[in-house]
Amino acid sequence: MTKIDLTDSLEKIPVKIFPSPQEGSVYVANIIADLIRKKNAAGEKCVIGLATGSSPKSLYAELVRMHQTEGLSFKNVITFNLDQYYPMDKDALQSYHYFMRKYLFEQTDIDPNNYYLPEGTTPKDKIKEHCLDYERKIEDAGGLDLQILGIGSNGHIGFNEPGSGIYTKTRLITLDNSTRIANAYEFGNMSQVPRMAITMGISTILKSKKIILMAWGETKAPVIKKAVEEDDTEDIPASLLQNHDDCSFVLDDAAASELTRFKYPWLTGECEWDANMIKRAVVNLALKLNKPVLSLTNNDYNDNGLNDLLTEKGDVYEINLQVFYLLRDSITGWPGGKPTESRLSHPERNIPFPKRSLIFSPHPDDDIISMGGTFMRLHDQGHDVHVAYQTSGNIAVTDEFVTRFIDFAVGFENMFDMDESKSRNILKEATDFLQQKKSSEKDTNDIRAIKGLIRRCEAKATCKYVGLTDEQIHFQNLPFYETGTIEKNPMSEADVQVTLALLKELKPQQIFCAGDFADPHGTHKVCFDVVITALQRLKEEGAEWLNDCWLWLYKGAWQEWDITEIEMAIPMSPDQVIKKRHGIFIHQSQKDSVPFQGSDDREFWQRAEERNANTAQLYAQLGLTQYAAMEAFRRWHY
Repeated sequence: MTKIDLTDSLEKIPVKIFPSPQEGSVYVANIIADLIRKKNAAGEKCVIGLATGSSPKSLYAELVRMHQTEGLSFKNVITFNLDQYYPMDKDALQSYHYFMRKYLFEQTDIDPNNYYLPEGTTPKDKIKEHCLDYERKIEDAGGLDLQILGIGSNGHIGFNEPGSGIYTKTRLITLDNSTRIANAYEFGNMSQVPRMAITMGISTILKSKKIILMAWGETKAPVIKKAVEEDDTEDIPASLLQNHDDCSFVLDDAAASELTRFKYPWLTGECEWDANMIKRAVVNLALKLNKPVLSLTNNDYNDNGLNDLLTEKGDVYEINLQVFYLLRDSITGWPGGKPTESRLSHPERNIPFPKRSLIFSPHPDDDIISMGGTFMRLHDQGHDVHVAYQTSGNIAVTDEFVTRFIDFAVGFENMFDMDESKSRNILKEATDFLQQKKSSEKDTNDIRAIKGLIRRCEAKATCKYVGLTDEQIHFQNLPFYETGTIEKNPMSEADVQVTLALLKELKPQQIFCAGDFADPHGTHKVCFDVVITALQRLKEEGAEWLNDCWLWLYKGAWQEWDITEIEMAIPMSPDQVIKKRHGIFIHQSQKDSVPFQGSDDREFWQRAEERNANTAQLYAQLGLTQYAAMEAFRRWHY
């Protein structure tokens, strides 16, 4: 009898999953290339609907590569973009006209007369006519052969926000506040984000002969699950794609992580019951039923799809105990290991002690925000703690904050009757620039240097607050970050060399690195890749000290580990929570107004405290000791 694969049985839209966005983009690019060539061979125009945002960037890069190295021609291609901010000038840095020219159109041979985007400068009284004309242009071109989509964290496709009906056409809409917050990273602050946009409607999208939606990263995972597995609803516009006959989602592993086949694989078929899978199943069951782990019963298991686990592993109480001990053993007040600890189950080694611990902080405040309590405890327990600030963080300092510091510097000079000097000239030029700066204009090198200095001073003050000396503070200023714009360069050899030099100098026994990749402009992910690349290279070179070096990943600024993933949890007392808060407050340039805050409008100290308190509450809910807060870590094997 043929065995039927039921792993995707709960998915109402076909899903294709790849290890990385790059591999997924190559897959989609090949579909587009095949379609273009097929249409060319038939002497027909190929009509494609295009998307903007972070998701299609790697797709367009692959299409450009295919054009330049494989001769893929776009001369016979007509494109229609999904949307455009309103109002928005074509040449503004945030304009989708600018985006498409930069990433695709100007690097291929597409006829400029063959690509269309909604016009963000259309007079308000001409909008309806413009939208009707846009629909007519699509129809006159023969309709869309293929529509490429991204997805917002609230489920929007194009700018069809929650509540958009299935029969909607191209129109002017008001942007949801969550969308404006999520897109604020493109503008610098919320006040500059347009409140409206012109977008193709759901009906327009569904008329396309074929639809491919691409999504990358953990932040998209929750809404992907809703769109793919739950009933179609206008509350999640992407779920309306279930009504299309040829629609598929192309995801990376992270974006697919909340699908039932990965999150709860025991509900979609057979799974391998190793220790990690048992922990996931039992912890999720306990949280679902709001019961301590040790109180779960046979009926609880059988009624919630875990009868296979009982059949394979036997007694329910023994399973509960196994999971309880895994949770208990992840808790420690000694993040660098405890010298008097004899239990082998302790998360960290007790030897060597003390350790040289190196904390990599992507921005100049991630160390104190994400692992401030652990940072302080490592130092207090006698470890040789070093912090490497990987980027200057200058892009996240507001112009107003710079003006405040310039005024202070000028006032300081006046107070002590200092002569006019080169520094005074720099301050005057900086002040003049900021007074005339346009919203789409890049900062000068001097302004960026001042912003970087502000964050550098804050980071240094934080380290001194913890107790570190100058020799333990390292400012790397990785080159990939220094573009002067929100968009950063890819990781380069120069970034790796800077990191290699520090690792070879310190030879740490313990490394902490940011493992949350949800920051809006991707700095955390690039910083992580730089560290991993450097470590792998050292391993290939045979660096013996690496054999005694463990790597721990932290989250907290943008997201938190799922409790089933936590391998080391550091409890914090109420006093330690307050001390951490005061450490975060030292970063005054990031206080009160969070630049590039993504979809979370809380200040970073609020995010950190609520996430740390929630982790502690989850442990208590599962039957462990109740703490005020906990910082969580997961070990990475390189």
